Amino acid sequence: MKVLISGASIAGPVLAYWLTRYGFTVTLVERAPALRKTGGHAVDLFRPAMDIVERMGVLEQVQHRKTGTERLTLHLEGGTRPIEVELRRILGAVSDRHVEIMRDDLSEIFYDATRHDAEYVFGDSITSISEDGEVTFERGEPARFDLVIGADGLHSNVRRLVFGPEQGLTTWIGGYLAVASVPNHLGLDGRMEVVTGVGRMAGMYGAAHLYDARAVFLFRTPAPLDYHHRDVPRQKDLLRAHFGGMGRAVPTLLAELERATAFYFDSITQLHLDTWSRGRVALVGDAGHCPGPAVGGSTSLAVVGAYILAGELAAHGGDHTRAFPAYEAEIGDYVRRSRKFAVNAARRVVPGSRFDLWAMGQGVRLINRLPAALTRAASKIGSKGMRLHDSIEPKDYPAMAGHSREHPLAT
Repeated sequence: MKVLISGASIAGPVLAYWLTRYGFTVTLVERAPALRKTGGHAVDLFRPAMDIVERMGVLEQVQHRKTGTERLTLHLEGGTRPIEVELRRILGAVSDRHVEIMRDDLSEIFYDATRHDAEYVFGDSITSISEDGEVTFERGEPARFDLVIGADGLHSNVRRLVFGPEQGLTTWIGGYLAVASVPNHLGLDGRMEVVTGVGRMAGMYGAAHLYDARAVFLFRTPAPLDYHHRDVPRQKDLLRAHFGGMGRAVPTLLAELERATAFYFDSITQLHLDTWSRGRVALVGDAGHCPGPAVGGSTSLAVVGAYILAGELAAHGGDHTRAFPAYEAEIGDYVRRSRKFAVNAARRVVPGSRFDLWAMGQGVRLINRLPAALTRAASKIGSKGMRLHDSIEPKDYPAMAGHSREHPLAT
């Protein structure tokens, strides 16, 4: 069977990895002219995704490319003394198996693991998909595929073509995130600097394999902002307006925006679809079930979702009428719990009042004083909350694990 995947970042290559091993013929089309290698921003892989990474045989590469950020220095606006905290104390309460890695590094690892088995087409995009699988492209010749998978992010082109406009499918949960490449003028090595105030948070971090650093901005607004997701100048103006007057290194970070070689800005938005498939088309990763950038563990969710989708397609012999509903049933609980987790995280990660700001400082100081083992034990009591990811156990698909491209499904 021939499968077309739109998007070559995270979910797309993971899906391609497993599908090719189950005997499917896979093509990935990516709008960008080449694999992105600007570093991207830091993302988290938690236990279920790490287990899948290990099954893919790329665990060593992922661990080698981890950011190495181990300490956080937190400055509260209006405060006089910074708060130092070991990040493993916070992350250890969330997951027993975790790696932070730059998104583009992770994408490159997945690409290298699949480029010899799947066909990659860069610099092109899908323009139409018919009910019988006929696909047209901006540049390439039309072709027919048995299945088409949208793995092309929150602003998915495939979702727009098949499910309709984004408006009405998304729910804004109150905030915005921006990341920009900046010179590492603070000489950060294994440490992150953050300044937090009411309604806004700005920080800077480096990574073991980056020659520069990343500035990160999170802020809340009472109502959605008016901008287009591709209007970068407008997005930078919004950052200057919302972070004006913030002290410490923030003015320097804002001044570097014009020179940033990598820049990302988006709303913290959730997708709410009744189904993630229609006919021969299915959605995976942020294209189908984004819980919210930076707050919902969307990268781990994308890896798990891609693994399950491939497994169900193989388990049902490529019959999408059975495989797609089975995929949705398997991933559904994880998606819904991730949404709930993200809404709560969005409210807490950026203080909404002076009291919330004070409470954040007290909470971080308390984490520093508690033994790490006690922190982990306390978090396990509420495993459906903080330890959401570690409570997920994706189905094993052992019957298909040894299949090759000579599997009878291949045509």
